[in-house]
Amino acid sequence: MVLDRFSPATRAWFTGAFEAPTAAQAGAWEAVAGGGHALVVAPTGSGKTLAAFLWALDGLLTGPVPQDPSQRCRVLYVSPLKALATDVERNLRSPLVGVRQAATRQGLELPEVRVGIRTGDTPPNERRAFATSPPDVLITTPESLYLVLTSAARRGLAGVRTVIVDEVHAVAGTKRGSHLALSLERLDALLDREEGPGPAQRVGLSATVRPVDAVAAYLGGSRPLADGGRPVVVVQPPSQKVVEVEVVVPVPDLAAPGGAPGPAGAAPPAPGAGAWGGDDEAGPGAGDATTRASVWPHVEERVVDLVAAHRSTLVFTNSRRGAERLTARINEVWAERQGQDLPDPGALAPAQVPSASGTAVGVDTRDAAQVVARAHHGSMSRAERTRTESELKAGRLPAVVATSSLELGIDMGALDLVVQVGSPPSVASGLQRVGRAGHQVGAVSRGVVFPTFRGELVPAAVTALRMRSGELESMQVPANPLDVLAQQVVAMVAVEDWTVDDLARVVRRAAPYATLGDATLRAVLDMLAGRYPSEEFAELRPRVVWDRVGDVLSARPGALRLAVTSGGTIPDRGLYGVFLATGAPTGDVPVDAETSAGRVRGGRRVGELDEEMVYESRVGDTFTLGSSTWRIEEITPDRVLVTPAPGVPGRLPFWKGDSPGRPAELGRAMGAWVREVLALPPAGARARVEGAGLDPWAADNLLTYLTEQQASTGQVPSDTVVVVERFRDELGDWRVVVHSPYGARVHAPWALVVAARLRERYGVDVAAMHADDGIVLRLPDVLDAGPDGGWAPDGEPLGGGQTPDADGPGLRVEDLLVDPDDVLDAVRDELAQSAMFGARFREAAGRALLLPRRRPDRRQPLWQQRQRAAQLLQVASRHADFPILLEAVRECLQDDFDTAALTELMRDVASGRVKVVEVTTPQPSPFARSLLFGYTAQFLYEGDAPLAERRAAALTLDPTLLAELLGQGGQSQLADLLDPAAVERTEAEIGGTAPERRAGTLEQVADVLRRHGPLTVDEVAVRTAEPVREQVPAWLDALARSRRAIRVRIGGLPPDRAEQWAAVEDAGRLRDALGVALPVGVPEVFTEVLPDPLGDLLRRHARTHGPFPASAAATRFGLGVAVVTETLRRLEAAGVLVQGRLRPDVLGGTGDEYCDADVLRTLRRRSLAALRAQVEPVDPQVLGVFLPRWQGVHPVGRRADGGSGLRGVDAVARAVEQLAGVPLPASALETHVLPARVPGYQPAMLDELTAAGEVLWAGHAALAGHDGLVSLHPVAVADLTLAHPAAEPAVPHGPVHAAVLDALAGGGAWFLQALVDRVHAAWSGDDGQPEPVPGSTAVLGALWDLVWSGHVTNDALTPLRAWLGTGTTAHRTQPAPARGRALRPRLGLRALPALGAPRVDARTGATGSGRWSLLPAREQDPTLRAHALAAQLLDRHGVLTRAVAPAEGIGARFGDVYKVLSTLEQAGQVRRGYFVERLGGSQFALPGAVDRLRADGDVVDRARERATLRREDGAASGPQLPWQEVPPVPWSAPAGPLPWSPGAPEPASVASGTPWVVVLAATDPANPYGAALAWPDPPHPGEGPRHRPGRKAGALVVLVDGALVLHLERGGRTLLTFSDDPEVLRAAAAGLVDAVRTRHAGRLTVSRADGAPVLTAAALQSPVALALTGAGFVTTPRGLRLHAP
Repeated sequence: MVLDRFSPATRAWFTGAFEAPTAAQAGAWEAVAGGGHALVVAPTGSGKTLAAFLWALDGLLTGPVPQDPSQRCRVLYVSPLKALATDVERNLRSPLVGVRQAATRQGLELPEVRVGIRTGDTPPNERRAFATSPPDVLITTPESLYLVLTSAARRGLAGVRTVIVDEVHAVAGTKRGSHLALSLERLDALLDREEGPGPAQRVGLSATVRPVDAVAAYLGGSRPLADGGRPVVVVQPPSQKVVEVEVVVPVPDLAAPGGAPGPAGAAPPAPGAGAWGGDDEAGPGAGDATTRASVWPHVEERVVDLVAAHRSTLVFTNSRRGAERLTARINEVWAERQGQDLPDPGALAPAQVPSASGTAVGVDTRDAAQVVARAHHGSMSRAERTRTESELKAGRLPAVVATSSLELGIDMGALDLVVQVGSPPSVASGLQRVGRAGHQVGAVSRGVVFPTFRGELVPAAVTALRMRSGELESMQVPANPLDVLAQQVVAMVAVEDWTVDDLARVVRRAAPYATLGDATLRAVLDMLAGRYPSEEFAELRPRVVWDRVGDVLSARPGALRLAVTSGGTIPDRGLYGVFLATGAPTGDVPVDAETSAGRVRGGRRVGELDEEMVYESRVGDTFTLGSSTWRIEEITPDRVLVTPAPGVPGRLPFWKGDSPGRPAELGRAMGAWVREVLALPPAGARARVEGAGLDPWAADNLLTYLTEQQASTGQVPSDTVVVVERFRDELGDWRVVVHSPYGARVHAPWALVVAARLRERYGVDVAAMHADDGIVLRLPDVLDAGPDGGWAPDGEPLGGGQTPDADGPGLRVEDLLVDPDDVLDAVRDELAQSAMFGARFREAAGRALLLPRRRPDRRQPLWQQRQRAAQLLQVASRHADFPILLEAVRECLQDDFDTAALTELMRDVASGRVKVVEVTTPQPSPFARSLLFGYTAQFLYEGDAPLAERRAAALTLDPTLLAELLGQGGQSQLADLLDPAAVERTEAEIGGTAPERRAGTLEQVADVLRRHGPLTVDEVAVRTAEPVREQVPAWLDALARSRRAIRVRIGGLPPDRAEQWAAVEDAGRLRDALGVALPVGVPEVFTEVLPDPLGDLLRRHARTHGPFPASAAATRFGLGVAVVTETLRRLEAAGVLVQGRLRPDVLGGTGDEYCDADVLRTLRRRSLAALRAQVEPVDPQVLGVFLPRWQGVHPVGRRADGGSGLRGVDAVARAVEQLAGVPLPASALETHVLPARVPGYQPAMLDELTAAGEVLWAGHAALAGHDGLVSLHPVAVADLTLAHPAAEPAVPHGPVHAAVLDALAGGGAWFLQALVDRVHAAWSGDDGQPEPVPGSTAVLGALWDLVWSGHVTNDALTPLRAWLGTGTTAHRTQPAPARGRALRPRLGLRALPALGAPRVDARTGATGSGRWSLLPAREQDPTLRAHALAAQLLDRHGVLTRAVAPAEGIGARFGDVYKVLSTLEQAGQVRRGYFVERLGGSQFALPGAVDRLRADGDVVDRARERATLRREDGAASGPQLPWQEVPPVPWSAPAGPLPWSPGAPEPASVASGTPWVVVLAATDPANPYGAALAWPDPPHPGEGPRHRPGRKAGALVVLVDGALVLHLERGGRTLLTFSDDPEVLRAAAAGLVDAVRTRHAGRLTVSRADGAPVLTAAALQSPVALALTGAGFVTTPRGLRLHAP
């Protein structure tokens, strides 16, 4: 009997505790006793854990205790889960205590056996103690075993005799398993030393797995028996496990779940539902809605029914989001059944951006007795997961909703039911999950599967069928994963030196690396030893030192830390840690102590959230995590700080991640099952389906689904049929759906190749999406074949009597098929363009320690990882043998894609074993609708623009043209822009001469040679720290002896520089570029011919120097300037270098230098930062002074003479330049806009410019009355400043309008009568029937319509003035003067109308004088327009921010402007900084504007100083201006300083402190309020209703020292004040009166002020009324009136 092999005490305990050993236990003990490795394969609940441990424990209890404490650890247990490790530690207490008690009863004394756990949560003191005082049994995880082996603590493993690997099937087929296999071989190498016990015996525990031989080979490794290897005995007794799985659908029709009754209706009872299926037991929420719009409410109700009918239930979902959502919903259902009144989730707003993640109503889950379930997944805190597990085992919690976190062999107690929501990912996964129920030996495992949509019916049915029969998918061990190898090599070398042969021997003993070739291994070692250019990507620097003479590998400094902090195989997803905020209570929810390297940091960890969800979250939002609700208090760059919010509604979280595709083997089985079902008669098909475990509604749904598909397409996809379906989508484009059951691992590479082929053949981007059930292609309508093309039917009748659509896509079936012999090559050719390859390369580079964590204790954002990986890929792609590049390809082709299955499928299609059926359907078939659901989800957040437009968006601005516009390639000003101090600092850093960059060790000197070489001894010494500088010659000699450095002589150099040192990796480069003779003994790998050796040396020179002339590089390498210049120009053409005037003159710039592009970016960034630091931001109120002065606005009441500014026509021309393109009310143009800028403005000044052809005007839109929006343009640039082509209004429709446009289309300008004649000459009505010929009135009306639509202009402003003078306008205008004398007729000629009485259209009042013409054509090039717009905005505003975009009417086009501004900044033509407070960080300014802005800030500062003095003197409170902390000073009436223009000196009167008052039209771009600045609040916000100000036509604003004081509505009828200080109001009123009178703006009548009538007794005594009357307003029955002068 097998128990006789155990000691009496162990045997007595076992026979007392168990009836007999299970078959698995007996077989395992026999195998282990024989000395071999053992693999125990048995279903869950077979006693595997005890089978593995009992033999080892018996040896510990009865064998001798080692004398050396460090040898005490003799049993090592490795678990893939921390939770499983803790579970096993707890379960070991029973046999240890039991055996000890049995020994005591037998009078025996047994030694103490200590059990320890080593995971990431182990405290530091226990970790340190392990090396000298390890426990007898160590329970750990693969990652922790790796860390122990990569530290001094590995001494504590020197006595291990037995290694138990639990759940080996869960890791063997993954890279984590490859990592563990190497760790086990490292452990054996540690044990297989002279003083060691020899390689350990391995015992593997596995659930049912296939093929068993592959797992056995993985467990045992490939160590030969003669070298200490052991055979692997597979213990796999016949399974007695009974698995019962039922597939349940809670609605009669999944296609229309809204018609299904709720849980209290007549639905078939759920399996085991018991009394809970009746109406009497249904709670208040059960029957209140008999129809549901989605299947989910029905699933939730039925899950609650099942939970209520069982003692302990485990519910599985396929995602963390699903677990959180389902937990929240079933708790809400339970609460409603208990009588709680819950709010409608749709009425809650727990987050500012709820997205589509859903809302939980906030059921309090702190007390397990009050809820039905809690969530359990890997993104929750460990403490919360432990609490949930404990409460479920103790029976306090009825159910747990989990992901795969509870899939492995954790003992969850007496579970009696497992519920799977959604089809299981695989048969093996389904068995693991259902096996959690009935975990005890001999118990039945019961499970219920709920498909959630029709597409899951077949997978659920077939998976359940194969679960019952135990038909698992095959598992494959990865072959030679090089990223894992690189990591383990660094870890091995970090703790001790290895020869290459010894390391290779140990590595090849691991099963995944049994076939590792020498070339592949040496390629990995080359990468780790620094063969690839680290100067292009820093993380390619050497990790190990390879002494090629002795073939010994040793560690570089930092290798140990790198291996420890960045080790492991689980990809970093950049998740945000969620922690309790400081001082926050836990809210009775367990949290983890935050640890880093085993040290507690003080934080309390709640869990982790996806990066995207955090980006959508805001402070104050509430969300659920782990069934609890949390409120966000702060979001930092690497964590979210929260406080508990129990019972509060919360947003449901989501996470993004990859889901494994369906195995091809399972897909083939599904296809065969469908084919067999459809071949049966209806009764037989139903019996077959119900025999698979489907309940009546599930069977109905599945059979209906299949028959509807057959009716739609004629054939149903199966293992022998692939259906290609085509139909039009909602937009009229073709969708092609390839229906196949073979799974995503087959369909993904197939879709990749097909999309590339269609793109190549037809020149269109085809949106392709793959899924487990097929491929969806969206073809643009341009692929229509036409009436005679398309796919011809193959004679197969289509279901439902359909006929194929002849007007099909111009696509052949051959386009969708791949030659079987070309599959691998075709997939490999397209792989590099796929997103999957980029992701796999990033993950592989991370595992290979090429993307290490810069701060191991901080979160590394996923976007940063992608950015760094993209930079590495750019470098690696130039080296075809780069190991990680090869590994990413291997992983995609072997692990992610099933190219072998795809090849087999294509071969079956070619041979006819699989038939391809083509069909055109009027609408998507049922199968297609299921696929399209995933297609929509994939592209839902891809943006509105089609793919081609998204690509074009990045090319909107032509970079070459933009550089030309900036002048001389955009680099002409860089020498002046670069800060000399920044250049010198950067050169010292990249050149290695900065003190902090100097070498201090031999290894760092080796880095100096790699980064800067070749160098002379003196040049190396300059780059070495002074205390060790004298050791440089010795260090160089040591590097030469180890073949890591070479000493060479370079011809063409002076004798004192001829002898130089270089890294051995540069041997071939120096030989081929400089003709250097290499010393003897250089390894052959470093003498290979390189494609561009001189280019490599010059690129290195550029990367380690600032801007340099070609002569400097030529002098350094002893080459001719012409040779060097040719190579430098080639590198410049490739974009690697930049040429131009780059070096500041003070640093010896020659005017023609080269610089590395990255170095130049650094120099620009630092120089710009230095410039920005010189400018302190000014108060926003300063903008109210700066902007009018920048635009040449003259303050009112000041003398206009005596200044140096422009006058007369020149002043008008300058104003037009700044105002070009701004739409302004025509009535304001010559009343307020130009008079404010031009002293003594007269209309004749503008007429002179228009008559000379220098200025034109354009209409934008007609306003109420006889007014409209017009803009002025310098003719030379009008094509650039006219309205954007996309913003042009539509051409007015009508025959007269068309005739006028035709008449003008030939060019030229025409008087009205001549234009009328041209219209008459060409006039004809529709259909050839002449209509009444339009007269001059009709033509003139059409002309004005075309003016306001932006198509026609006039060469004079006379007609516009006449238009304004014949009706009401926004601003009062003066009528145009008339000439009374007409030209008299002579010699019988007909008379002309008097010029003083221009032709007037009686209907519109518009005049027709002047010559009419079309506006110039708009420039279409977006780059030219963006450059012109940026230049115009800078000229107009001086300081430019995004806030002006709406006021300027450019909206989304500011993005293009921003690109130009950024380029201008790089060229030194503008400055970016934080110039004005509270206007955002992206502010651009012309250099002169910054100085002017600071000078204008003095105006506000002085006003505030005087205000302080005035307040101290007890004066009345001044105005509460929007950004003033103190009120301004009182002013006397303004008088007389000189006007200011850009570049003019500060007027003396401004410096003396007189008020600076301007009166502007509210729409004037010189008014910053309502554009760059927000409208300020009123001085007393609570005193009554008043309307908001606006930039409206007809409104005026009065600014005093930059602050808005008065806002007058159209005609002055209503007035808003923003100050209650009498002195401020008097100054503003005086300025208003002065402006109205000098500009001849007519009379003003103010009837209401601040929302109240002004004629009440109280109002007339208000400060504003007194100010107005004091300035000249008089009281009239209509209000306060200012009469025109």
